[in-house]
Amino acid sequence: MSIEVLKPGLLVTVQDLGRTGYGKYGLGRSGAMDGFAHRVANWLVGNAESEAALEVTWSGFSVRFRQSMLVSITGADLSPESGGTPVPMWRPVWFRQGSELAFKRPVSGCRAYVAVAGGVDSPQVLGSRSSHLRAGIGGLNGRALQAGDVLHNKDSGRFGSPAASSRDFAEHVFFRAARWSTAPRPGYIRGNQAVRVTRGRQYDDFRAADLRRFFEDSYRVKPESDRMGYRLSGPRLELRTPREYLSEGVADGTVQVPADGQPIILMADRQTLGGYPKIAQVVSADLPKVAQLSPGDAIRFREVSLDEAEQLYLARERGLRRLKTMIDVRLEGMFGC
Repeated sequence: MSIEVLKPGLLVTVQDLGRTGYGKYGLGRSGAMDGFAHRVANWLVGNAESEAALEVTWSGFSVRFRQSMLVSITGADLSPESGGTPVPMWRPVWFRQGSELAFKRPVSGCRAYVAVAGGVDSPQVLGSRSSHLRAGIGGLNGRALQAGDVLHNKDSGRFGSPAASSRDFAEHVFFRAARWSTAPRPGYIRGNQAVRVTRGRQYDDFRAADLRRFFEDSYRVKPESDRMGYRLSGPRLELRTPREYLSEGVADGTVQVPADGQPIILMADRQTLGGYPKIAQVVSADLPKVAQLSPGDAIRFREVSLDEAEQLYLARERGLRRLKTMIDVRLEGMFGC
């Protein structure tokens, strides 16, 4: 089965959950910015959560399905359409051979995920198919998708039987899929997002007045932001006493403060070491919300304890497991397997 790229859009890459174990060599994790949406997209088409999918940023992307296949779209609402008809999100949808999928305009969030039954196929590099644009590895030749590219899925997936090509079956699946209840998901809204953080290693090195402003005032995402990090504009943060720091390990969601006093939230394509002081760490449960921020969006930080951050993570994972069980039951009911 294959998919032809008609329009490349702003930025579309192949991403799975990233490559791990190579930070000691200076290679970051990469992978899906919004891991929540990526995992659910795969589950909705019967894939393992680690399969590669397409990460679509903003609008303008369109593809043609050269064969019939089961597809799901999660994450941001970028107004997906097929032949002028809105395509439902957060549920499995059957696309017939020759049909097209296009993303028109962002409504909420900025990154959508397109999963196909069987998973997007591309060579594994260091155990992952994820595109790392700065390193030029993974995905399709280590780059963003271009018009004319043809993508293949690894296999037909759990639900790729010959019967799936019949008109009646296709209509039946789309009819049933359209009646799925919406899956629970993070709030992708435009506006002032509240993001929970724990204190960073150098939190106490900042001036007390600046720490108060860090939590009381809001910051805006700057246009220079990308998959490596979100640069913010807002109240300037200064150290009590200027000093230099040794570089040390950083993680997704680490909030660093460079010399200009404007915070940077490190994201999926981050470096592995950082020498700027770290004022905070975004909790794992809120990283999907951060991943969906667009330039100009406002963000506010709210402090939580480490214990609270762990409980938020565990609650999210329990919810995801319940959701996966529900999806598996419904898919088995629809496809009889």
